[in-house]
Amino acid sequence: MKKVLTPFTVTATDDESRTISGRIVTFEETGNTSIGKVQFAVGSIEAQPVLLNLEHDRTRRIGSTLSMDQTDKEISATFKIAKTTAGNDALVEAAEGLRDGFSVEVSFDEYETLKDGTVRILKGELTAVALTSEPAIRSARVESVAATEEDSAPTTDADVPTTTEGDEVDNTVTDASAVETVEAAQSVTAAATTVGGFSSKPRIELTAVKYLENKIKAALGDEDARQSVMAADTTDNAGMVPTRQLAEVVNGLATSIRPSIDAISRGVLPDAGMSFEIPKVTQVPLVETEAEGAAFADRDLESAFISVPVLKFAGQQKFSVELFTRTSPVFFNELLTNMSAAMANHQNKVVNAKLIADSTLDATTVAAYPTAAELLGIVSRGAASVYGATKGLPNPFARNMIVSTGQWANLMSLNDAGRPIYNTVTNPSNQAGVATPTSLTGQVAGLNLYVDPENGGDGDGTILIVNPSAYTFYESGQYQLRAESTADGSITVGIYSFGAIATKIAAGAFKNNKA
Repeated sequence: MKKVLTPFTVTATDDESRTISGRIVTFEETGNTSIGKVQFAVGSIEAQPVLLNLEHDRTRRIGSTLSMDQTDKEISATFKIAKTTAGNDALVEAAEGLRDGFSVEVSFDEYETLKDGTVRILKGELTAVALTSEPAIRSARVESVAATEEDSAPTTDADVPTTTEGDEVDNTVTDASAVETVEAAQSVTAAATTVGGFSSKPRIELTAVKYLENKIKAALGDEDARQSVMAADTTDNAGMVPTRQLAEVVNGLATSIRPSIDAISRGVLPDAGMSFEIPKVTQVPLVETEAEGAAFADRDLESAFISVPVLKFAGQQKFSVELFTRTSPVFFNELLTNMSAAMANHQNKVVNAKLIADSTLDATTVAAYPTAAELLGIVSRGAASVYGATKGLPNPFARNMIVSTGQWANLMSLNDAGRPIYNTVTNPSNQAGVATPTSLTGQVAGLNLYVDPENGGDGDGTILIVNPSAYTFYESGQYQLRAESTADGSITVGIYSFGAIATKIAAGAFKNNKA
């Protein structure tokens, strides 16, 4: 049974009945969780009473389920908040937008992994909900926080002023209609502002209209308006114009594509062992034309085993507990994305190197990037060579071409008497191939084109003509994660997987030969 901590955002608070309400689960929406990107399928979890914890700490219970409502789009809940100091603080923080996130804890064992690595939960059990400060799915927000006037901090006789008939007494509870609704990065509506004996003030609204209104009121002697103007005056209060950091991350280094693996066949890794064997026929029986009464041609069927080692691909990152507890979900999303991309990158490098090492070297050399005629020669010689080596396979033909980025650039420049023959042309009947500045895959000289960004230049093996059935990459899963806390309080996150590249027929690939 796996466990996931999925953050959502509190959308409502109601201060009159000590409750916090909001959406805790949104079905079919992707969010960042403790295990990476996660989606909940419709009906994958059922609404049931649970306890409300503070920041997933089960020793800090602050409330319990009052009600839950489930539809085919979401699960919404209302929690009764305990009359404790932590409960009082939680009401204030939710109303003020300081801690307004819901995060569900779900145990699950039925799931699927989407192409982008997102875990889509098909069936799970809701075990708890936490009030958090960093939500990941922004569609779920607190809608109301409620605390009764009786829940205010106790007062003594000395705290209560003596009044007589006709005296006016200031109301210590702010009317709900006086509380402003503020729309910023998140929206929070407070129904009342006296929570646990603490009175919260409306937030400053930094808009041109509100600033002008407060300017006028301040000029007429309104002290609250004057303070609002002073707070909004960015000349002396530069901190009121914070530098925002977007959730968008620029990353020009990592890529998860695996062109060399995509250009060969794929298989499922055996469930045990660090090597496995594949039987291979090394000699076939002989049949010849014989004279009448002569002996039959005699040659035995022989076989051997291809021994394939299982490779471990692994990497890790170590970071502090401060980064773990005080960072935004963007860090963990980028960490997982980049670690999985690094794994894909290395797996592709291993396969590309194996193809280059085992393939047949062209007997004809080319001094530089090939001309159109020279490229056609490489393709034709490679196709014939691969067919001769793999003629016994169900599909004995070369079908794919893997090229370096340098060869890809050269392909787009090839022409015959000024006519591009390896770029898209207008006459389909006269089109030799498709290779454009946006085509990492395409068709060239009848072969499927794959551009490998980890291979560059024009050296041996920068052009590979491949029968995909001659090479197979076996893997059981994309990756697995491991996390552990070390003695110095830091956290190590590791990623690993197992895979194997099997050369079934080495001559099933043919490579260019640079002079």
